[in-house]
Amino acid sequence: MREKAYGRRRGVARRRMSRGSFLRLGGASAAGAALLGASGCGGGDSGGATELTFSLFPDPTGTVQELVDRFNEEHEGEIVVTFREMPADSGQHFDQVRTEFQSGQSEIDVIGGDVIWPAQFAANGWVLDLSDRFDDADSFLEAPIEANSFEGGIYGVPWYTDVGFLYYRQDLLDEAPTTYDEMKEMARQVMDEEGLEFGYLFQGADYEGGVVNGLEFIWNAGGDVLEGDEVVIDSPEAVRGLELERSMISDGISPQGVSQYMEQESASLFLQGDSVFMRNVPRMYALASDPEESNIDPGQIGIAALPVAEEGIEPSSSTGGWNMFINANTEDPDAAWEFIQFMTAPEQQKFRALEGAVLPTRSALYEDEEVLDGLAIARLGQEAIESARPRPINPFYSDMSLAMGSAFSESLNGEAPPEEILATLREDLQEIVDQA
Repeated sequence: MREKAYGRRRGVARRRMSRGSFLRLGGASAAGAALLGASGCGGGDSGGATELTFSLFPDPTGTVQELVDRFNEEHEGEIVVTFREMPADSGQHFDQVRTEFQSGQSEIDVIGGDVIWPAQFAANGWVLDLSDRFDDADSFLEAPIEANSFEGGIYGVPWYTDVGFLYYRQDLLDEAPTTYDEMKEMARQVMDEEGLEFGYLFQGADYEGGVVNGLEFIWNAGGDVLEGDEVVIDSPEAVRGLELERSMISDGISPQGVSQYMEQESASLFLQGDSVFMRNVPRMYALASDPEESNIDPGQIGIAALPVAEEGIEPSSSTGGWNMFINANTEDPDAAWEFIQFMTAPEQQKFRALEGAVLPTRSALYEDEEVLDGLAIARLGQEAIESARPRPINPFYSDMSLAMGSAFSESLNGEAPPEEILATLREDLQEIVDQA
């Protein structure tokens, strides 16, 4: 079809998708690395050179180690950085980092960390405020900078970013939908005329990705979680957002199984050619070029910003990605900052974009034709990248996430009406926020 188609309990988080699973899907994002405990902190001396330890999850592209090697060559005799690879699970990573910080026994100087960590790190005094050093923050994308900010300070430097995209079959549609109602109508038409089994695939399992999807439905219906220190997640707009999410299943646009899907399950079905639309992260686009992973090719896939409940609402997707922090106990913060400046500089971000297939955080690189040609997702997904926003910035976000994940899962599975679930969730979240 080429003619235009219209177009509460607080639970325990389920298992996190392992980084190994993500890497098999061709990229890096919300995966992590567990920090190994050790006494003291880095900043030692070896033959006159300051020794630093940098921690991050395993990098199969080899680009991280290559950049570390380049830095060491340029700073020979002055600074030596060791890249410590960590285990792959993001939940274990965060728990171990927190444990080490609490014990004061971490020797990591520069921490590669998730975009949702800065507030908790900053509030506990575990990482340095970089505001006085960070004089070019305005050259970075707005959402990653906002995510790294807390109470007037900037505690991390954005290294690469991640957002949620609407993938769609542009070989079957002339354009992407702008509202959920348009998407449903388009999906039904294509499903009927082309025999596709599914209309829309997304991530509804009870894990961080499910939290992100729930938040995007709420935001794109005009709702929010926090207004200052007040929890407003039980607003009519937020209720409408979860009603829209549930309606994808109840209206037959999404399968019931989507309530258990993570990124991998959604991508596999979409790339088999079984769905009209899919919400997913940037790395999934590269899989379309692999005939072992995909029955459709990149030319059949369009990318757009996520739909909204009604015209007039600005589309939003959740910003993800990883950043660089300095351990507050490092013995040589100047050397650590020198390393961060190198790793996040335009030249190094461009190298990682072209060789590591990760989205840069420097705004100017989205005008670099070499980057746009070499990393197609950077060109195709610019609207969504620019519409990204951080998840609630709070020192107790990890607790908030567990509560939201459980509640969003209950709503998606139809266990109770969204207004009841969100009323209970508001009380739970307000109690958590008040702790801060």
